[in-house]
Amino acid sequence: MQHQEGTFSGSEGLALYYQCWQPDDLARGVLVIVHGHGEHSGRYKHVVNHLVPQGFAVYALDHRGHGRSPGQRGYVNSMADFRGDVRAFVQLAAAANPGLPLFVMGHSLGGLITLDYVLHHPEGLRGVIASAPAVGSVGVSPILLQISRLLSRVWPTFSMETGLDVNGISRDPQEVKAYQSDPLVHGKGTARLATEVMDTAVYCQTNAHTLRLPLLMIHGTADPITAPVDSRRLFDNVAAKDKTYIAYEGGHHESHNDIHFQQVVADLLAWLVERL
Repeated sequence: MQHQEGTFSGSEGLALYYQCWQPDDLARGVLVIVHGHGEHSGRYKHVVNHLVPQGFAVYALDHRGHGRSPGQRGYVNSMADFRGDVRAFVQLAAAANPGLPLFVMGHSLGGLITLDYVLHHPEGLRGVIASAPAVGSVGVSPILLQISRLLSRVWPTFSMETGLDVNGISRDPQEVKAYQSDPLVHGKGTARLATEVMDTAVYCQTNAHTLRLPLLMIHGTADPITAPVDSRRLFDNVAAKDKTYIAYEGGHHESHNDIHFQQVVADLLAWLVERL
């Protein structure tokens, strides 16, 4: 396995951090990972370690305001900025691996960003994976969300702790501990980010019927952070004939980091290989 890291120009030329893992032999497919809120590209080790030896090149970016990328923690001016960042990154991965089937996987906030992206730019993609996407209610106080709606126009950069229950990310105590001790993880949210997430969730739910790319959606049934009922509602409205929903019984928010991660990465690999 070969690891590389660097920066690329995102929306409006912002230099964003990314890393990629290439198999030692020729790759047969490419997966772009779009991470969730407060985390970063380095937290998908189980996915990388399982897929790369099986011939997949894996690319992952740090969103603006996250990880090793610049910007106020937890702030975005518009979801269009995230969308533009992902588009530039997908183009980078495609250019580095010409002719290979290209897939995008997004988790949580990244799942929302990914669904929003593919609804706007489905071209060039072989399929999309959404893991516990934030397409409805989230584990944030409704009062905080109401405050964010009021402040978004007058003080969009107003920052607060999201108050998410970190124990909800995984049933594995070691994964929770790693999350809590990771210096690149943050719990900040801003007024504008909150309103952009809420509005984009509505957009994705409303326009799900226009999505025709092959879709895999995965979600733990006991996820306290993003509601499985909301991901299922969006999934049911997707028009694509090739769509699969996997519910992991008792699973928490990060299926790829939960105690059943081996089943999850096996499911991801099987789905990808069937669509090469």
